[in-house]
Amino acid sequence: MGAIVASDLDRTLVYSARALALDTPDELAPALVVSEVYQGAPLSFMTREAERLLDGIRTRAEFVPVTTRTPAQYARIAFPAPRPRYAIVSNGGTILVDGRPDEDRAARLRADVAASSAPLDEIDAVLRDPANAGWVLRVHEADGLFLYAIVDREAVPTDWLVELGERCHALGWTISLQGRKLYCVPEPVTKGRAVDELRERLGASLVFAAGDSLLDRSLIEAAEIAYRPAHGELEDAGYGASNLTVTDTRGVLAGEEILRRISEALTSSGA
Repeated sequence: MGAIVASDLDRTLVYSARALALDTPDELAPALVVSEVYQGAPLSFMTREAERLLDGIRTRAEFVPVTTRTPAQYARIAFPAPRPRYAIVSNGGTILVDGRPDEDRAARLRADVAASSAPLDEIDAVLRDPANAGWVLRVHEADGLFLYAIVDREAVPTDWLVELGERCHALGWTISLQGRKLYCVPEPVTKGRAVDELRERLGASLVFAAGDSLLDRSLIEAAEIAYRPAHGELEDAGYGASNLTVTDTRGVLAGEEILRRISEALTSSGA
């Protein structure tokens, strides 16, 4: 097979109303399509042109969504039919094949996590420490693999975040703050590792990637050609790489721009 297009979803391809970052008059705003419904209401969007571009990309490459979402959260995303055959969810913790987890691969990964990272309960106790109650509002477990906390972003002390990162690193975990969600993930659970495994399985000669957060660095590093929007954690960190192009636009228009650039690059590569 030729190419894989492996892309993060939230704030890369799909955007909540709060993250659209549209700064044009309403009458000049791009047409939007609903990409996700939650509890009966629209939650995430992409532009109509982005959806058209994605539909075209899927005729020329294997499109693989790559997300920190759990399988249940990922299932809410509506793509142009049919649904992608492969998806990487839970930050690389699970590879879905036709909607079903690859259980053999999951067992191998969990063994690696057990051998190199502190138990999840230990990190859970750190997050739930009563001393953090002023900014850690809720803590959730995802797929039995990692944790994410809903935080009061304005109240999170910078020193505490740095100390948490250092403490987690010493325990074989990594952290990422994305909006109001603070992720704590075992170091073996990465998007890049899952993409590498899928590339080998499919025999792909070329990988395109896109992402906006620190958890997407391994995804970008696994690709020959990568893109990131001009917003998000990687933008804040000033992250760059020789294979990486940064969009000219921000918000939902950056998602459209990424897909347009991938489409053009596929044409240039002969795919």
